[in-house]
Amino acid sequence: MSISVGSTAREQADAVRRREISARELLDLHLDRIRERNPELNAIVSLDEDRARAGAAEADEALAAGAEVGPLHGLPFAFKDTHEVAGWRTTYGSPLFADHVPDADELIVERVRRAGVVVIGRTNVPEFAAGSHTFNKVFGTTLNPVDPTRSAGGSSGGAACALASGMVPLADGSDMGGSLRNPASFCGVVGLRPSLGRVPEWPHANQWETTSVGGPMARNVGDLALLLSVMAGPDPRAPQALGDPGVTFALPLAGSLSGLRVALSTDLGGAIEVDHDVASIVESAGSVFGSVTAAAPLLTEADDTFRTLRAWHFQARFGALLAGHPDSFKPSLADNIRAGESLTGADVARAYEQRTTLSERMREFFTAYDVLVLPVSQVPPFPADQEFPTEINGRPMETYLDWMRAAYFITVTGCPAISVPFGTTADGLPVGIQIVAAHGRDRFLLEVAAAFEAALA
Repeated sequence: MSISVGSTAREQADAVRRREISARELLDLHLDRIRERNPELNAIVSLDEDRARAGAAEADEALAAGAEVGPLHGLPFAFKDTHEVAGWRTTYGSPLFADHVPDADELIVERVRRAGVVVIGRTNVPEFAAGSHTFNKVFGTTLNPVDPTRSAGGSSGGAACALASGMVPLADGSDMGGSLRNPASFCGVVGLRPSLGRVPEWPHANQWETTSVGGPMARNVGDLALLLSVMAGPDPRAPQALGDPGVTFALPLAGSLSGLRVALSTDLGGAIEVDHDVASIVESAGSVFGSVTAAAPLLTEADDTFRTLRAWHFQARFGALLAGHPDSFKPSLADNIRAGESLTGADVARAYEQRTTLSERMREFFTAYDVLVLPVSQVPPFPADQEFPTEINGRPMETYLDWMRAAYFITVTGCPAISVPFGTTADGLPVGIQIVAAHGRDRFLLEVAAAFEAALA
């Protein structure tokens, strides 16, 4: 098989291991694509070709010496610019950290590097990963690879764009309010928000606050499962990590849509406003599953729960930094941080009580259904010169969070959710569907997503 940047990550990794292509040659293929697409799209930042070439040479030398290699050996990789990578510039998309170079890898980076990747640079993010449109004052805006006048989504927008355009074969990301799922939908790739505890994080300022999780992105479900098998598994430094080892998610995936109990809702029972084109595309996914029931869990408390916990988290993390540098934050993020200042203990306690209620309600919902299908994003990719959509179907969106409810309502349930490419708008813009399963059923969710993907082939 002739390997190209369009080959699956599994094909590329297998070819390197069989020495059908060297890590150097594979790197050159991807650097050529980066030179072709990145000047316009701005997905990969802090690119370091010299260090990447040195890493590829080391990968080839390890194979030549007969060393045991990891499952991602020789694959070019660019980490999200919010994940700390030892010795590599990590800016968080903020001018305050424009020259920040960490001394150590964080856990997700440690695991992916141990699996054998060749680090080439970073993927662009919004400032401190806040918001689902990727732009910042350090590197500028990442554009959609399908239509460069449109947003690539965020906060893992650089990752999704780089994947979709063939600059990298796999990507990492993180997801608080949809940061793995929204850009996957916008760019036509696959993004998984795992169950709470599936991909442990360390270091972490608060190991007991789990609104944000790390996770994988790929161009297909099989490649995503490969990356999840590297990222997942317990670690003694992360007390809430689930105990299943990463190998649990290794291929093959053997799911089926036959007999699946599918609940489908385009608007979560009227709880969210969804663009008419997006709703129509999600509705049509029912024909792929075969038999679906129009149903949705009651998530009344989700909006207050998410916004309270997000503001509390942001104030705790960035409050002192904002006080010292009040003009160095984008206004929407500064407002979100300041919203946490007025929260009381009773407010936070209420949010956690509501989150518990939502989790229990989802547990009960998944006794009647195997999966829930709904939109990933409430809109198709919007113009890149907007910070966020200001209206949906004529209904005003007052904040940069309003249009993301389809994603963050699921966030506070703790359930795993995957964005899978499905259709396009009349303008040819990608639209994904969001498939959700019960907490802990990540392997099952991948199997369903793989079966759905296969049904579209």
